[in-house]
Amino acid sequence: MASAETAAEHERILREIESTDTNCIGPTLRSVYDGQDHGLFMDKLEGRIRNHDREIEKMCNHHFQGFVDSITELLKVRGEAQKLKCQVTETNQKLQNDGKELLTSMDELRQCRLQQRNIATTIDKLTHCLPVLEMYSKLQEQMRAKRYYPALRTLEQLEGSCLPQAGSYRFCAIMAENIPRLRTHIRDVSMSDLKDFLESIRKHSDKIGETAMKQAQVQIARDNAVTSQQRSASGQRIRKEVCSGTEVDRNGSNPFSEKYSGILDVEDEEIPGAQDLVDFSPVYRCLHIYTVLGARDTFENYYRKQRRKQARLVLQPHSNMHETLEGYRHYFNQIVGFFVVEDHILHTTQGLVNRAYVEELWELALSKTIAALRTHSVCLQILDQDNYSPIPVASPEEYQRIAGQCPFQDPELDKMPFPKKLPFSEFVPKVYSQLKEFIYACLKYSEDLHLSSTEIDDMIRKSTNLLLTRTLSHCLHYAIKKKNVGLAELVQIIINTTHLEQSCHYLEEFISNITNVPPDTINATKLYGTSTFKDARHAAEEEIYTNLNKKIDQFLQLADYDWMAAQGGGQASDYLSDLIAFLCSTFAVFTHLPGKVAQTACMSACKHLSTSLLQLLLEADVRQVSMGALQQFNVDVKECERFARAGPVPGFQGDTLLLAFIDLRQLLDLFTQWDWSTYLADYGRPTCKYLRVNPHTALALLEKMKDTSRKNNMFAQFRKNERDKQKLIDTVVKQLRNLIATNQA
Repeated sequence: MASAETAAEHERILREIESTDTNCIGPTLRSVYDGQDHGLFMDKLEGRIRNHDREIEKMCNHHFQGFVDSITELLKVRGEAQKLKCQVTETNQKLQNDGKELLTSMDELRQCRLQQRNIATTIDKLTHCLPVLEMYSKLQEQMRAKRYYPALRTLEQLEGSCLPQAGSYRFCAIMAENIPRLRTHIRDVSMSDLKDFLESIRKHSDKIGETAMKQAQVQIARDNAVTSQQRSASGQRIRKEVCSGTEVDRNGSNPFSEKYSGILDVEDEEIPGAQDLVDFSPVYRCLHIYTVLGARDTFENYYRKQRRKQARLVLQPHSNMHETLEGYRHYFNQIVGFFVVEDHILHTTQGLVNRAYVEELWELALSKTIAALRTHSVCLQILDQDNYSPIPVASPEEYQRIAGQCPFQDPELDKMPFPKKLPFSEFVPKVYSQLKEFIYACLKYSEDLHLSSTEIDDMIRKSTNLLLTRTLSHCLHYAIKKKNVGLAELVQIIINTTHLEQSCHYLEEFISNITNVPPDTINATKLYGTSTFKDARHAAEEEIYTNLNKKIDQFLQLADYDWMAAQGGGQASDYLSDLIAFLCSTFAVFTHLPGKVAQTACMSACKHLSTSLLQLLLEADVRQVSMGALQQFNVDVKECERFARAGPVPGFQGDTLLLAFIDLRQLLDLFTQWDWSTYLADYGRPTCKYLRVNPHTALALLEKMKDTSRKNNMFAQFRKNERDKQKLIDTVVKQLRNLIATNQA
């Protein structure tokens, strides 16, 4: 039983070895060696191998003849195959040789197809990009030509349609980044153009207003002409009816046509309008640009704000407007020009300005103009009507009436009997009354403003200060600086401003009384009247000094010295006597002036006279001066010193006024006394007798005393006295030059 199982197991192992891959028979063989009958298995294995060998041998014997036949046929085919191989090789070589050109052509075709595809792609892309580039080029050209509104439209097309269609290219990204900057640049440039436009219309408002005035004048003339023609025609028809068929013009002419033609010829010349004088395109362009940018409201607000500022500047009258009619004409032309421009903008733009805005500015202009004219015309009328003379008072009633208009206190004047004269002119009470009326008007104006007493007081004081510092001050300076104003008028202006200055504290009290605000309230505004009248008085004083000097110069122009006179006269020159008489009469008018003003005027006149006389002596036209001429000149200077010593104006201590002529006096003493030894010996010492004599001045005058004709005069050389005199002059000249050189070194 055991042997049968062993045999069956061996058979199974053999079948497994025959049917299994050799890589997997290890476990099978291991099971054989693990058993006890591996010798028996080996015998069976060898028997099985012999069986397989016999089967292989049978199979080989069976197929051997076929194999031999196949080999024989194969040997036969080998020769043919060799021939075929040679033919194939030869054919292949020919094919390879012929295929090289084809491959080259095919490669070229491939490259051409690739290029063709690239070109088609490029054309397609350029088709989308060229509009962008053309649009951007157009934009650049518009920017260079400063056509900013079309450029802005081009930007919209570029950003809205062209760039999205072009694709995401680098240059497109750069263009897209530049678009906001270009918009900002266009906005800034248009705003700059607008500012230039505003400056232009500000400068041309005067010319525009003048042109508008002329147009209005022409239109009025034409309207009047048409009206008069219609009236004449109506009267002619009536006369024709009355005359019942009488011929008016037997020659067949038409008198109306002659009149009409004459009327049309009054002003037929073309007068340019505002659009001809000013280029309005910047404001239109800027308006369109800001509208496209979505900032129209910003532009409108800016334009109106700037024009309001310009309106205030135009409506502010110049300080010297009231001086001439041309000043008023310029003022009105500017206002008219301003509103002509605004009216043109109103009718040529849609909504930039509206009727309400223009009417608002017109109301402002109306109030400002009325205030300016009323203010300046009150003051100017008072100045023009003033006689610049003290007010005569014949009775106590008249005295009280004037005192009620303008408070003043003068105890000495109160003691004087009637009739008497007040020191100031009618200008003082009239101006003081106008100031009070102005304060009342300010108070009435503030009634409906719902202000506190302190605010009303502050408003009145500030308004009064403007009246004092602008209007009244300008009018006073105009009266002082106007042509042909006399010294008497200037003296009266000084007296008037002095009294007005003293009355300022009464105005302070008057304002406090009507506002019920004490004048010592903290932060209360003080009136500037004191400084206003003080400045006007100082200006009048300076004008007095200037006019006195001009008058002295006019007298000095009449001087006619004989510079080669043999000896001087015993009397002062006629021109100087007239000058002294004028100064005496002039300083007599200064009795009512403050002492300091009169003294300053007198000292200034004497110094100017002394300086002018010295310049007259040293001027280049005077080439030679004789001792006789110096003696006459000395007489004239003594006359000036006599005038100074007489004290034309009280208040000088001792011979103070004589100091004005001390330079001239020492120079003339040095020459008339011929005291050169003393001058040269004591020069530079504080106790020098001729301390005020400049060596340069002395040398210049001494050069004029040389006898220049002596060298050409043979007989003069034989006169011993003349020779000695000239030698002495030459010696002194040399010493003076050495002195000057020493001091300069």
